[in-house]
Amino acid sequence: MNFQPKAKFDKEATLILVEKSSLSARGSGFIPSDLRSQIQELVKSGHFKAEKGELFPFVKNKKLFLLAGLGNIKELSLTDLRINVRKALTSPYLHPVKDAEIIPHTDEENALIAMIESVLIGGYVWKKYRSEPEEETIPESKEFILITVKKKILEEAVRVCEGVNLARDLVNDNADVATSEFIEKTIKDLIKGQENMTIEVLNRKEMAAKGLNLILAVNQGSPKEPKLIIVKYQGGQTKDKYVGLVGKGITFDTGGLNLKPTGHIETMRADMSGTAAVVGTLKNTLALGIRRNILFVFALAENAIGSQSFKPGDVFRSFSGKTVEIANTDAEGRLVLADAIAYVVKHYRPQRIVDLATLTGACVVALGHDYAGLMSTDDQLAEELLNSAQRTDDRLWRLPIYPEVKESVKSLIADIKNTGFPKGAAGAITGAEFLRQFTDDTPWAHLDIAGTAYVDGPGRWYYGQGATGFGVRLLTDFLKNSKRV
Repeated sequence: MNFQPKAKFDKEATLILVEKSSLSARGSGFIPSDLRSQIQELVKSGHFKAEKGELFPFVKNKKLFLLAGLGNIKELSLTDLRINVRKALTSPYLHPVKDAEIIPHTDEENALIAMIESVLIGGYVWKKYRSEPEEETIPESKEFILITVKKKILEEAVRVCEGVNLARDLVNDNADVATSEFIEKTIKDLIKGQENMTIEVLNRKEMAAKGLNLILAVNQGSPKEPKLIIVKYQGGQTKDKYVGLVGKGITFDTGGLNLKPTGHIETMRADMSGTAAVVGTLKNTLALGIRRNILFVFALAENAIGSQSFKPGDVFRSFSGKTVEIANTDAEGRLVLADAIAYVVKHYRPQRIVDLATLTGACVVALGHDYAGLMSTDDQLAEELLNSAQRTDDRLWRLPIYPEVKESVKSLIADIKNTGFPKGAAGAITGAEFLRQFTDDTPWAHLDIAGTAYVDGPGRWYYGQGATGFGVRLLTDFLKNSKRV
């Protein structure tokens, strides 16, 4: 995607965004008077009403023009804008053309970023294993030119979208391709040649020696190597504290011996969406040169079924020293995160921790697919994440953690168990409470992205089918704008 300050009308097509009342002042400034008069006549005649989602094509001087209605601008959210621009770009009118200019209705920065996301996030499609291209997509061969003078900030938005789509690629690929080894190589390729970074990789042997027994337990039924990877990035001053980002990376989740049923197991390659989001954020951090000290942490395992699988009723001693009863082998994500968080807290002493995980179906029941759950022990940290969510459209809704929940994860045979209240009540909250007990009182936030990380169907909002890359825009914005500690 490219940018230029003035429309040249030299492409095969021109997409013009139109408010319901009339052409905006910004859009009018880019359009010659004769073309502007023609559009205004269409609006006045009622042939084109500029309703939200309305498309009206016409040809002038052998060039295609497509008007895209936005409705009443006061009622147009940025999500609506993304949806409507994507609808126009994937329409049959523009599908045959190889290049097009996009004339925006405003020069407002957030709106321009939303349009970029319509192209790059809305245009993403996973086609590695498709023989034929999908019709309702934006082919990668197309060139789109956004008419704007605000080039620098928009080039940053392009870089952020690239991080989002890297995360989507990792989640969408086969689970036997995007293994822990593949993810490790992806991470090492990203940081190769960087002088302000170090990496620690713990495999099965190192984890056994150090006592990360919860990660090992989850991976017990798999021949694939479990990994705990910590990338230390010093983008700030030496005196600055580190913020830790921890991603759950279950490369495939069968549920273990508490097997997931048909209708739920088919998309469980997406159970590493937390790790994928942290990988995408790492890419963005390097591309944007974010001036923060950051720990990127990847807790990787496969919850497979085999003769060596861990079993319900087993008790394991965690890295922190707490013993954990396995009440359900399908509550495995909190186990790998618990060891990862405890290890990072002890050896790296971050000032703050944010973890991302497709942790509970209960969060989907509570919030659906449009909001991720936020649970935190620190109000300031929670507020900063909520502000980033508002700016990026990676939406969060805060759920409580309260003292009485601690009782729900107590075990009769161990220190704690990996399930909560009976019959799954408050499952998202009790999952968070389990994790909280491994933070050693470090300010911490947990993002349950189970409902938002993946679209299982024809599409939602401005996403197509498959991984959404949820969390990459959110975390990138958080790192750029959150309080220095």
